[in-house]
Amino acid sequence: MAKTITCSSMESMDEYDVIVVGSGAAGMTAALTAAHHGLRTVLIEKAPTFGGSTARSGGGVWIPNNDVLLAEGVPDTPEQARDYLKHITGDVVDDDMRAAFLDNGPTMLRFVLANTPLRLRWVTDYSDYYPEAPGGLPSGRSLEPRPLNAAILGDELARLTPPYLKAPTGMAVTQADFRWMNLVARHPRGLLRSARVAGRRVFSLLLRRQLLVMGQALSAGLRAGLAGQGVPVLLETPLTDLVTEDGRVTGVEVLRDGRPATIRARKGVLLASGGFEHNERMRKEYQQAPIGTEWTVGAAENTGDGIEAGMRLGAAVTLMDDAWWGPSIPLPRGPYFCLAERGLPGCIMVNQRGERFANEAAPYVDAVHAMYETNSVPAWLIADQTYRNRYIFAGLGPRQPFPGRWYKSGAVRRAPTLEALADEIEVPPDKLRDTVARFNGYADSGVDSEFHRGDSAYDRYYGDPRNRPNPNLAALRRAPFYAVRIVPGDLGTKGGLRTDTTARVLREDGSVIEGLYAAGNASAPVMGRTYAGPGATLGPAMVFAYLAALDMAGAKE
Repeated sequence: MAKTITCSSMESMDEYDVIVVGSGAAGMTAALTAAHHGLRTVLIEKAPTFGGSTARSGGGVWIPNNDVLLAEGVPDTPEQARDYLKHITGDVVDDDMRAAFLDNGPTMLRFVLANTPLRLRWVTDYSDYYPEAPGGLPSGRSLEPRPLNAAILGDELARLTPPYLKAPTGMAVTQADFRWMNLVARHPRGLLRSARVAGRRVFSLLLRRQLLVMGQALSAGLRAGLAGQGVPVLLETPLTDLVTEDGRVTGVEVLRDGRPATIRARKGVLLASGGFEHNERMRKEYQQAPIGTEWTVGAAENTGDGIEAGMRLGAAVTLMDDAWWGPSIPLPRGPYFCLAERGLPGCIMVNQRGERFANEAAPYVDAVHAMYETNSVPAWLIADQTYRNRYIFAGLGPRQPFPGRWYKSGAVRRAPTLEALADEIEVPPDKLRDTVARFNGYADSGVDSEFHRGDSAYDRYYGDPRNRPNPNLAALRRAPFYAVRIVPGDLGTKGGLRTDTTARVLREDGSVIEGLYAAGNASAPVMGRTYAGPGATLGPAMVFAYLAALDMAGAKE
C-alpha cells in the first residue's frame, strides 16, 4: 500500500516539480524534456551507475519518418508506418496508442538531437523485422548513435553502466560494423570493415580519446544533455514506494545513503525503472516455465520495483507473460544473446525430439515464442566444422576453438558424427540424422520448404551473401559437429503498467491515477507481442517518456 504522508511523518523533505525513476533512455529523455520546459526535475537511479539496460544495449532507435531517415532518402511515409504497425500488433494495441507513438516520434527525436551532443545515423539496410508485411521496409527504419567522444561526460564517465559485451581491445564497434565483421573470413567488406574499426581505434589512441558506441553512446549523449540542463541524477537511490495525497501521487519514498527519505513532486512521478527480469518471484508468477532470472541480459537492478509500486495503487498491468525474448546461450560468465549466429548458413536449431521447430533466422522474439509454443526448451544449435571455419560465433573468431569452460558447463558439445552428437545431447540419433539430411536437401536447392528461412529480407541481413543459392542455407556435412545449448533469454521483460497516450498510469476501470506516469519496460509496450524492428524497445520508450514530460509541463509540441 502506497504511503499517504504528512510533513511530520517525513525524515527529510526535498521537493521538485518532476521526479523521474530510472536512468535509461526513457528516464533521461523525460528528465531532459521536463527541465527544458522549466520544470525543476530530479532523476533517481537504484544502481551505482546510470544508463540501465540502455547502456548495455545496441542503442538502436526505431522511429518511422524521422528527420534522419528522410535526409538519408529512406522511402518512408506516415501511411506506411501506420499500416505496418497496425498489421503486426493487431488488436493487442489500441489505435490511439499507435498514433501517439507514430505522430510524436519524429518531434521527440528532433528535440533530443537539438538538446544533446547525440548524433544518429541510419543503419543501412537493417530491415524491419517483418519487411514483407504491409508498410514494412526492407531498407529498415533503425537509427544508431554515431561514435561519441567519452570526454563529454568528464568524471561521470566512471558512472556509466558498462556494455553487455565489450569489443576486443577496446575497439568501438557499431551495429553497422557488427554485421560485416561477422563475415571477416568470407567477404571483402568484412575485411574492410574490420580494418576501418582497427583504424578508428588507432586514431583514438593517437588522440588519447575514448569513443563510445551503441547503447553507451546513447546513454552518454542523454546524460550530457541532463548536465546541460542542470538536472541532478541521484545514484544508489532506490524507489521503495509511492507517496499519495487525496488519491494523487505526490512523491516517492526512497533510500538515500541507506536511510528512508521522501522526495515530493508537485507535477508528477514518471516510472522508467525497467522491467522485472531479475525478480524470480514475479517471473515465475507471470511467465511460462521454464523461466528464471539467469537467462536475461537486462540490468541487474531491474526487479520490477516501479511496476509493483504502481500495482499497490491499483494500477492495471498487461502482457506480463511476455518479454523482449531472444534465443540465448547460457555461458559460464552469463548468457549470450544469439543474434546473427542463428541465421548464418551451416547451422540449424532442433529441440529434444531432434526436430527443427522454426525458422532459425526469424526475429528473436518470434524464435522464443516458437520455443515455448512447441515445447522446445531447451533447444540446440547444431553446426558443422565448415560453419565454425567461416563465421564469428559468440565473439570467437572463425576457426577459434570453443573454450574448455564452455564444454565443462554443458553449453557446448562436440562429436565426430551426428549420431554421437545426438547421444551427447540426449536427442534421438535417427531423428537428428533425418532432420539434418532433410535440411541439407533444402540447402542444396536453396529453398526451405518447411520454415522458409532466407525468404525474408530480415533473414538475409545477417546471412552470407557469398553463399549460394541462399545466403541463409548451407548443408551440415563436415565433421566434427557441434551442439550449442539455446535457452529463452531476453533483453528485458515486456509487460507492465497500462498507460494512456500521454503515459499516464491507468486503473483496471480505465481511470487515471493522477500524478503517476510510466514509460519503457515499466509500462505495457506499444509493440504488443511483437517487435517492429531494431530499436523498437528504445524508440517507443523515449517517445512516451517525452509525452509524459510534456503532459506534466502542460506543453504541446
